[in-house]
Amino acid sequence: MKNKQIDRRNFMKGSALAASGVMMAGLPVSASAFVNPTEKKLKLALVGCGGRGTGATVQALTADPNVQLIAMCDAFKDRLDSSLNSIMNSDHLAEDRKKNIKIKEENKFVGFDGYKEAIKDADVVILATPPGFRPYHLEECVNQGKHVFCEKPLGTDSVGIRKCLDLVKVAESKKLNIVVGLQRHYQTKYREIMKRVNDGAIGDIISGQVYWDGGGVWVRERKPEYTEMQYQMRNWYYFNWLCGDHITEQHVHNIDVFNWAKDAYPVSAQGMGGRQVRTGKEYGEIFDHHYVEFTYEDGSVLNSQCRHIKGCMNRVSETLIGTKGKVDTSGSGTISDLSGNSIYKHRGKNDPNPYQVEHDELFASIRKGGVINNLEYGAMSTMTSILGRYATYTGVVVKMEDALASNVQLMPATNKWSDNPPIMPNADGYYPIAVPGKSMVF
Repeated sequence: MKNKQIDRRNFMKGSALAASGVMMAGLPVSASAFVNPTEKKLKLALVGCGGRGTGATVQALTADPNVQLIAMCDAFKDRLDSSLNSIMNSDHLAEDRKKNIKIKEENKFVGFDGYKEAIKDADVVILATPPGFRPYHLEECVNQGKHVFCEKPLGTDSVGIRKCLDLVKVAESKKLNIVVGLQRHYQTKYREIMKRVNDGAIGDIISGQVYWDGGGVWVRERKPEYTEMQYQMRNWYYFNWLCGDHITEQHVHNIDVFNWAKDAYPVSAQGMGGRQVRTGKEYGEIFDHHYVEFTYEDGSVLNSQCRHIKGCMNRVSETLIGTKGKVDTSGSGTISDLSGNSIYKHRGKNDPNPYQVEHDELFASIRKGGVINNLEYGAMSTMTSILGRYATYTGVVVKMEDALASNVQLMPATNKWSDNPPIMPNADGYYPIAVPGKSMVF
């Protein structure tokens, strides 16, 4: 399949502005879907009441003095109530902003479909459910004409990513602001480095290394009363239809930085991975390590690694190698020439919190009649991570055009509590695991 999105190399050309998510201040007031004077209330709905959704809501309430939280939705009532309690008692939320929490019992929505009602009266929606739901929730928000902050990644399969790409132009036509939680685009260190990279500080980028190596994340215990659907929804990180594996859920951040610097996406990938340490049934079906070589159209190669194994090297950073120099984003962030001489060192002691900047710029753009649309790079960097998963799961060279054309759908379009999840355990409680050389997963 020839996909025009992949070939739109100029989608952010010369774009310190677009790539960093800065609003387009020159737009006329009439161009915005919602233009509000600062004293008018902006109604906010939260869909997905875990830790990230809770934190994002605090940041949204902080960003603008006249944002009101009017509705919340989660698959589980206890998660919703816990989130609301955390927001109301947050030490990071000023007391005068807490008065803008306007949640009534009838505006608490629970279950798979509650989001459709939760967002009806909102101007702005926060989407922070497990990523498999993201394309469908985004589609509903765009159809209803809502501004959105949505967490990364933007899906777990190619079908979902194509849906997100289809929404790019629809959102643009409706003048909707959509900020994606790839917060490095809103982080001063990365913005300053990327400006210099775009100006040619390291020449043409020919290779890079990106890392998300750590000990892993939480595991939630199975309780006797859980159905299989309830268990997987509670322990969503370990099931691909919900999470996409940690190469997608976490490592997308680092992969996205290289795509941003290249202003391009890879044309193919090959790699290796497996479950060497995290082999228990509580870890569902995902790998504990991935290593991928992504090849770009100009022949440059990105070496990508992510690992969830305790006791090993921990590293979360990116390195860019150019014909004239090198970028190292670890620590303060540096640019050097090929002899190691310093070109730039970021001094960011007073840099703002990028998670807060995302919301500050989103709400400022809505107020001023601007448009931020992060959907395309959010979707294509997510697709790059999915391409990497296809490569490690199969062990073969996978082309981006084939991966993006795949009709293998991990996330069902609709879900019910009475359904069996897309993947089920065997009689011993273990889930099927991809086997390189044997599994064809796309």
